[in-house]
Parts: sequence; C-alpha cells; structure tokens
Amino acid sequence: MRKLLIGLRTSIKAIALFAISSIIILTIVMCVYKPIYSVTFKGEMIGYSKDKAALQAKINDYADHGNEEHIAFVQIEDLPEYRLCFLKRGIETNDDEIYEKVISEGVNYYNYFAISLDNEEKYYLASFEDAENVVNQLKEKDSNNIDSISINEKFVTDKHEITDNETIVSELYEEKVVQKTVTPKSSGGVRTAKVGSGYKSAGITFKKPVSATITSRFGSRWGKSHKGTDFGAPTGTSIYAAAAGTVTYAGWNSGGYGYLVIISHGNGIQTYYGHCSSIITKVGAKVSQGDLIAKVGNTGRSFGSHLHFEIRINDVAYNPEYYL
Repeated sequence: MRKLLIGLRTSIKAIALFAISSIIILTIVMCVYKPIYSVTFKGEMIGYSKDKAALQAKINDYADHGNEEHIAFVQIEDLPEYRLCFLKRGIETNDDEIYEKVISEGVNYYNYFAISLDNEEKYYLASFEDAENVVNQLKEKDSNNIDSISINEKFVTDKHEITDNETIVSELYEEKVVQKTVTPKSSGGVRTAKVGSGYKSAGITFKKPVSATITSRFGSRWGKSHKGTDFGAPTGTSIYAAAAGTVTYAGWNSGGYGYLVIISHGNGIQTYYGHCSSIITKVGAKVSQGDLIAKVGNTGRSFGSHLHFEIRINDVAYNPEYYL
C-alpha cells in the first residue's frame, strides 16, 4: 500500500511539472509568435489575415451588393482558403490587399428594367415602378404603338445608361392615324378604252398584284358592269401592291367589296383590292411596288375565294388587263 501511495505521489509531481513546463513554453511562444491565418487564393498564397471571419464577411457582402449603382450581385467563382498558423510578431497582415485581390476577379451583374418596342430594347430604367409609370403614361396618351411596348427585367454584365421617364414617353409616343371611314363610291364610271397618256405622264408601271389566273374579266357581266379583274386564288394567298403609293382605305366596305384596300398613286390614280380575308397594312402607310398588303379571301359579295382588282382615274374604272 505504501509503495502505491509513493508511486501516485511521484506521478502527480511529474504531471504538475509537465503542466508548468508547457505553460512556460506556451507563454514564451506567445510572446514571440502570434496566431494568424495564411490566405491562399486560386492556389497562390496571397498574404495573412488577422481576422478570418471579418475578412470573409466583407467579401460576402461585396458579392451580395457590389459597390456600384444598379448592381444586383457580383459573381465570384473562387473564394480564399484560410489556414491557422503562428508567425513572429511584427509580421504585418494584409487583409485589405487580400480583399481587393479577391473582388477584382468578380463579375458585376446589373439589374435593369428594359422598355422594348416590337421586342427590341430601347431604354433602361432602375425600377419596375418607373417602367410601369412610362407604360401607363403612354396608355393615357393613347399611343398608337402601346400594344408593341413591353417591360422586361434584365440581369446583364454590361452597364446601361438610365433614361428619365419624360424622355422615354416623349420619344416612344406615336400619334394614332385616324382611319378614313369614307366608303368608296359604287357609282363610279367604267371605261373600256386604254388610258394611254394619263398613265405615261404619271410615270406609273403596274405589276400583277397576285400570283393567280384570271377568273372574271373587266366589263359587262350578268347584265352589270364589272369594274375590275378577278384573280382566282386560295384564301390566304398574298396580295401585293401593284405600284408604289399611299394607303387611303384599309377595312370593311359595306358596298360589296368586303375587306378592301385602296392605294392612291397620285394624279387621281387609285388601285382597289377587294374581298380580302385579312389586311396587312393601314391607312397612311407608304407602300412600294411589291409590298405585301393583304391576303386573298371571300368576303363581301363574293362567290368563291378571289381578288377583285381595279384601276381607277378620278373614280372612273379602266380595264386592268391593259396595264398589267
């Protein structure tokens, strides 16, 4: 029993001596060295940080908000790695340099609200409220292009210029063209002779308005005067402007033409395109020869899908076959 007590007392003394020695050694080390974090970025040792948590929090905050206006976030692919180590006192840390090095690799993503016209981005605003305000103002003004204007939220790496609301509204506003509602006269005269010098002086050359064959000719038909030439074609076949001019009528005609387009070519010369299934132009439009203006149909007083085509001078109809 005595030997056991002696052995226990010896062990306690040894442990106490070891503990005291360890404390002395640690105190000496702490006086000479200090705990610190070495920082590695993309495999390269870039410095030392005195406060790993504070440095990483600063980097995370930059990734969430950036440091420029309109930035939604900053994409940082690589983050620093930290390792605890002891360095001699007097060695300086470089947290700021580490921070600048890491954020310099980031890609800024900006947040905008784009105002588009016919799906083409025209202007950029900082908030949805501003963009909605622009659209509402254009609606109040009854802008002719309101149905073609849209708002899209964008996250992009390119920085865009913000345009003020008043400028956007002013530049996008399009006054509506009031469509003429005057129905073409159904009592216009018919002339079977060639116009001759009238067309030459106007410098007009007509082209066939549709790729189709003639199904009914100009002149007397069913005891009445047929004022144009009919071209039989399936519904939906494209109809093209026979010559350049300005669209003066585009809509439903109650006089039997159905959906009708009238183009004025100057000097009292007009072309009529009747019984259309749909119209692809509008009043006031400037068209060139060969421009698509409508589709063949069977509307109005019609007995089958076809285009009724007329050439008129001062409301007198002439035989189109002489000029196509």
